[in-house]
Amino acid sequence: MVTNSSSGSVPLEARFDELRAQFPILDRKIYLNSNSLGALSRRSMAERSEFEELWNEFGASAWYEIWLAKLDEVRAGFGQTIGAELPTIALMPSVSAALTAVSAAVLSNLKRSNRNKVVLTELDFPTVGHHFLSQKEDGLDVEIVPSTDGVRVPLEAIEAAVDENTALLVTSHVFFTSGTIQDAAELTRIAHAAGSYIFLDAYQSNGQMAIDARGLGVDFLAGGALKWLCGGPGMAYLYVRSDLSIDPVTLSWFGVENQFGFDIQDVVARKDARRFELGTPATGAAYTAAGGLSIMLETGIDEIQARNEVLSADLRDRLKAEGYSLHQSPDRTERSSLVLIEHPDAAGAVAGLAKGGVIADHRGSLLRFSPHFYNCFEDNEHAVELLTDI
Repeated sequence: MVTNSSSGSVPLEARFDELRAQFPILDRKIYLNSNSLGALSRRSMAERSEFEELWNEFGASAWYEIWLAKLDEVRAGFGQTIGAELPTIALMPSVSAALTAVSAAVLSNLKRSNRNKVVLTELDFPTVGHHFLSQKEDGLDVEIVPSTDGVRVPLEAIEAAVDENTALLVTSHVFFTSGTIQDAAELTRIAHAAGSYIFLDAYQSNGQMAIDARGLGVDFLAGGALKWLCGGPGMAYLYVRSDLSIDPVTLSWFGVENQFGFDIQDVVARKDARRFELGTPATGAAYTAAGGLSIMLETGIDEIQARNEVLSADLRDRLKAEGYSLHQSPDRTERSSLVLIEHPDAAGAVAGLAKGGVIADHRGSLLRFSPHFYNCFEDNEHAVELLTDI
């Protein structure tokens, strides 16, 4: 066993070889890019094959007999990863779609109170800015709270921006360009104290760390299968707080109470989060997502977080020992499993690593690694040795 250069013990050792064998890419590559795309598992491949076989065997009748139950399984699985119950989860094709549905509902609901302001931060994922800034000509007030160091955004700066005109605070649980974990409970307090809703983008955190959506009290939270949940593209979700009395502006046939009544005049929305669903979910993508979710839930998100914390700390130690400048929060408790370093040619380094069989990523001048529970210290060691030789 390779020793750890950081203090702490690694869980899951008894199951590690079996877990690692679930992901074929690890047989040929050192994969340290799970925050861009989680590794594909044999279980997800088998699930996708089952979907195709059911399609061939049953045709459209697979919907009523099997596929609707699978969609509920995936809703429930997503919910379990954030400590939420099935009725609070709506399936979405992307976080962008979830944001579109929520922002339309919130802004429409609050028109009577003259709240026309949305607050986000400079470090949030670009789709958030794209979505709201495109509406400024319609009178939407968008305030983007700046970051002074490119790593974090002070909570006091966010609190100063969220005022009596704010309808919605939209921000990331983990910043994609620094890996900094934001205090979601405090963000929720800030939003609610001002009478605002909060939408927490958990795409960068869901699956690498434990989340208690209900305990946090967030109004809306979005995530998806693509990254740490190892379920591929095309399947995301929206969590809606169970006691939230707000309806979407647009209803789809998956969002009405009597879905299979096929009544064109039926506009009675479901009482649960599914009222926000935007149409027929991509069932093939749901099967792929189910495979990844099942592995994550069987392994345990808490155990995965514990292992990831040790792996990422080990990688930081190795990079620091080689003289690399880490792009990270000075507060250890704010560091997630995203490990970023400053590099004079980050794109060239990614290409060079790939030639040597190491898959990483970059964002601008930052080289980004994202070790996950199926990685090991040997992966870290080899990646850093290769990087120093490029």
